[in-house]
Amino acid sequence: MTATQSPSTAPTRPQAPTTRPAAWATGGAALVALALGVVVVGAWHLTQGTSGVGTADLLRLLAGTLTGQEADGDTAVRDILLGSRLPRLAAGVTVGFALGVAGALLQSVARNALASPDTLAVTAGSYVAVVAVAAFGLTVPLWASGAVAFAGGIAAAALVLGLAGGAGTSSTRLVLAGSAVAMALQSTAHALLLLFETETTGLYAWGSGSLSQLDLSAFWRALPVVLLATLGGLLVSRRLDVLGLGDDTAGALGVPVRATRAVGVLLAVLLTAAAVTLAGPLGFVGLAAPVVARLLARVVPALHRHAVLLPAAGLLGAFVVVLADAVVRALLGAEAALSVPTGVATTLAGALVMVLLARRLRDAGPSRRPPAATTGPRSGRRFVVVLVVCVALAAGAVVLGLLAGSTWLRTGDIALWLDGQGPAVVRFALDERAPRVLAAVVAGAALALAGTMVQATARNPLAEPGILGITGGAGLGAVVVVTAVAGTAWGNGVAASNGAMLVAAVGGGLLAFVVVYLLSWRGGLHADRLVLVGIGLGYLTTALTTLLLLRADPWNTPRIFTWLSGTTYGRSLEQVLPVVVVLALAVPLAVVVRRELDLLSLDDDTPRLLGVRLERSRLLVLAVAAGLAATSVTAVGVVGFVGLVAPHAARALVGGRHARVLPVAMLLGALLLGLADTLGRTVIAPAQLPAGLVVALLGAPYFVWLLARSRT
Repeated sequence: MTATQSPSTAPTRPQAPTTRPAAWATGGAALVALALGVVVVGAWHLTQGTSGVGTADLLRLLAGTLTGQEADGDTAVRDILLGSRLPRLAAGVTVGFALGVAGALLQSVARNALASPDTLAVTAGSYVAVVAVAAFGLTVPLWASGAVAFAGGIAAAALVLGLAGGAGTSSTRLVLAGSAVAMALQSTAHALLLLFETETTGLYAWGSGSLSQLDLSAFWRALPVVLLATLGGLLVSRRLDVLGLGDDTAGALGVPVRATRAVGVLLAVLLTAAAVTLAGPLGFVGLAAPVVARLLARVVPALHRHAVLLPAAGLLGAFVVVLADAVVRALLGAEAALSVPTGVATTLAGALVMVLLARRLRDAGPSRRPPAATTGPRSGRRFVVVLVVCVALAAGAVVLGLLAGSTWLRTGDIALWLDGQGPAVVRFALDERAPRVLAAVVAGAALALAGTMVQATARNPLAEPGILGITGGAGLGAVVVVTAVAGTAWGNGVAASNGAMLVAAVGGGLLAFVVVYLLSWRGGLHADRLVLVGIGLGYLTTALTTLLLLRADPWNTPRIFTWLSGTTYGRSLEQVLPVVVVLALAVPLAVVVRRELDLLSLDDDTPRLLGVRLERSRLLVLAVAAGLAATSVTAVGVVGFVGLVAPHAARALVGGRHARVLPVAMLLGALLLGLADTLGRTVIAPAQLPAGLVVALLGAPYFVWLLARSRT
């Protein structure tokens, strides 16, 4: 374990060598018990379906097969079993086993209990590679489809590990890097889904993880890959045992550390690619299964050995996937469960595991204050120049937003429109564009202000409202209202539900903030724990939002999906007004607490020595940030990266004093989201890209650079 590793979140170190036959017999018994558990839950799974074939029918078929005396109707039962139920069960077992082994390998290689195919963006990389192939109409043989997913996954894993500072890095840096890269890749995938809707039909539901299979052919293609990769993991299991003792010790004992890590990552990505190819990206199985296996090691010491740990994690993964699918079908019914991907249920379970792990966090090392957080003093003259330039750029973005579109206008048209004159086509265009531009600019400023407050409180320039789960909670609240309002004219602004949507979004964001704050409190508010719990809650709200989206009226699904990607389409002035009001109240408050923000960004001791009531100030600042982020969702949907990029860029330009950072960050946020909205509706006109996707595509490279810069 490295010096920066959290003892409470790192995978359990190998204990003293245990070679006694009794200990290995206990490990073997544990594997047999887990296998029996998979068999039992698999038998239950086989009894579920839409055909009406029940337990009695399957038992009659089994008895007839064993005795060679099949009854009437057994042929139909066999067709249903082999053509539908058995392929689904086989896919669940294979995918769960592959992800469980992959998660165990990644956690051992990184010596970090929060490492998994999801947190290292492996599943996102595999998913975007598959979507890109479908979107651009590339012809790929069936045997090569897994290679496409493998290439995307290995590229994403390499990028995340490189940005985080390599294996063994602190939990917060690893999860932040993985979350940022995954967000960028998912935004890319969503953009492709919107632009190539016909070519990518069905990939959105598949992208949440679906066990639906036409036959056993995909299972037979994936099975050899999973078995060979697992065998490879078992062959290096002794090296992994020694690697857990630390790099220096492993090297002294003759273990090739770099080669072992490389092999472990390659095998994990290969397993993940096989799982994604078979059933899409099932969330967080690779996180939860190995963690449970390591917890069981307290009772079964043989699980400290990777020769037992890897198959145990695989069997637990298979158990989790099959059980999740069976429970969803039992609760909702076989017909209704068809619209709920299994990945939603597994993500819910995995997010809870991640929150529980984050609550055990004690110290995450240098990630608490990356070098990039430190900015030298800037002169007052520089601040004035930067402020004037930012005002001019923000004003220019507003004018450009009014002029640009499918029909380009002139500045004179704006003047005529302000006077209530001009041709009808000009008035129509500006009546539609003005609320969109205002929504983008105001919401951008609000998100930037919220991000500045969150980063100061968390003492982490890599944090933002979205990473803390605030925007996810607000989005979930709004989607609950939208999906509950049947027959509303979404394209006309959903006028009937504007008030309810505002209340639900703000309430959802504030509720998410309260939950994150309470879960992060453990004898005090640990900054890294706050970030990790927020990310876990963000995944939880995303899974619930996906569930509502897939079960909503299919007519409204594309519109809701677009809104969740961050859009200003169809906005009215009454939807922007709440953001203006909240921003007008928050700005004076932010100015008043600017000194507290300066002190909060330092450490916990300095504010107390200077008489600042730390917890009260921190709670007030985070509550205001939550209100800003939640209200902005009603105007522009769910938008990420603005609250991350704008505050950090502002600090780089004018220094770390919040009296200067606050106005510059707000102007940069307004500029960024305003330009993103304009680009989204002009670059591929008459088609449009949601502003949130454009922001993610623009902000992701900056975030990658920020992580790389703070890697030392």
